[in-house]
Amino acid sequence: MPEIKMFGKWPVEGISVKDPGLASYISVKPVLVPRSGATYAKQKFYKSKISIVERLMNKLMVPGHRSKKHVITSYSMSGKSTQAYAVVEHVLGMLELKTRQNPVKVLVEAVENAAPREEIVSIEYGGARYPKAVDCSPQRRIDLALRYFVQGAMAKSFNSKKTFAEALAEEIANAFGRNPTSQAISKKLELERQAEASR
Repeated sequence: MPEIKMFGKWPVEGISVKDPGLASYISVKPVLVPRSGATYAKQKFYKSKISIVERLMNKLMVPGHRSKKHVITSYSMSGKSTQAYAVVEHVLGMLELKTRQNPVKVLVEAVENAAPREEIVSIEYGGARYPKAVDCSPQRRIDLALRYFVQGAMAKSFNSKKTFAEALAEEIANAFGRNPTSQAISKKLELERQAEASR
């Protein structure tokens, strides 16, 4: 039986998640076309069962917003799955050229590097609000890392000659190398620094 490759180009056999906390939540199972159409939506923790590449595509379509600035942070792609598919395939191709490694492996390691371990919540006590450090759940850690990738890339490509795909490839490559110029890495360090100060 022939080996199933992501987009028919990149093998996923042998790619493993080094972070034991995220190992059950990042799926790198072999799929030819990473578009499940929410097949697992009725199951518990269904997001963990779909490929990490498909989760990146889904985040491209619904990236969330920063401070209600939807036009800047949500871009103009919302809901266009074919466009998201083409962008992610292009991004993986650029990652392969940049890093000379399997781009799916690069994406998995970038998510591990950019996933924050702690964050802060605001609690009210005696009429005053205080920040408190809390542990971040594994599922949320991955969601935050993917969101930071997409929002960072959208911010860099807004009013710029750089295309969104180029900005996203650069963002993931920087996170893979733990470079603080990546918004995901800088946001992770900021969150963990705030959490440490709020213990």
